[in-house]
Amino acid sequence: MKRFMAMLNRNKSKDPPPAKLLDLAAQLCRDHQSSSPSLEELVGTMMGCRHKMYFLTNIHVVRAFVSVHLRQGQHDTACRLLENCKAEEKEELVQLWHEIHYRKVMEKQQVDFLTPLQKFRCRKRNPPPLSLCPGGLKTRSYSDDVRRQLRSFATGVTANPDRKQREELAKDMNLQPAQVYNWFANYRRRQKS
Repeated sequence: MKRFMAMLNRNKSKDPPPAKLLDLAAQLCRDHQSSSPSLEELVGTMMGCRHKMYFLTNIHVVRAFVSVHLRQGQHDTACRLLENCKAEEKEELVQLWHEIHYRKVMEKQQVDFLTPLQKFRCRKRNPPPLSLCPGGLKTRSYSDDVRRQLRSFATGVTANPDRKQREELAKDMNLQPAQVYNWFANYRRRQKS
């Protein structure tokens, strides 16, 4: 830690800071992950530094920042930090985004864990920003055209197609037969209710 502080003071005015400084910050964040006071001191130092955005290009530093903000109950600050960080590991950033919101819900409901359904609902209510998902969120739902064709078949021909009909529909719509089977099963279930 002393070595990092000395290197940080020596390179205050350098823009961008040397790679050695950034690597040392990442290593310290990894090493102090389980030591709360040390990690808070380290994160506090980096947050007050003019090179803060350079540090936030490393996933270990981002994780440390988020961890400290969560311990302090600063969920919104942690979310803003994720939205603006430049780390390359987008999948891990999305996971952190979800963890922040899980923690927020757990604290609000005063529980120690969430069920898979509660986590699903939490993810639906708090989708990650475009800065974390530049390609957009992956969705499992079908396009309007595919749904329209399936609905038309269900109402005009049958809501319970046989195997051959399902295979033809799948081929026509570029789907798997299992997807067509599941769509019709769900359709019949919705019609009953």
